[in-house]
Amino acid sequence: MSKVLERNAARLAALGHPVRLAILRAVVKGPEAGTPAGDLQAQVGIPASTLSHHLATLNEADLVKVERSGNFLLYRCNFKSLRALCDFIWQDCCGSGQSCC
Repeated sequence: MSKVLERNAARLAALGHPVRLAILRAVVKGPEAGTPAGDLQAQVGIPASTLSHHLATLNEADLVKVERSGNFLLYRCNFKSLRALCDFIWQDCCGSGQSCC
């Protein structure tokens, strides 16, 4: 199996959980500088330890980036990776270069 397939399968698996998808949507909607974990917890409504687990999964899949700012962890979407996943899905849509999409 190719590395591209493995990488994109891991990203899709990370997004295959409704809570992680909700977290990613909250991060995407957040400020460019990043969204504090506490704000994400309030938006999604799950315990901090559960949020931490889901954020780690999204980070491992390279869909979010985390940065420490003082006492806060800020989470930003890795738009490059998310765009690459979308491009992978739509690559060669309808086959043979046809533009039916």
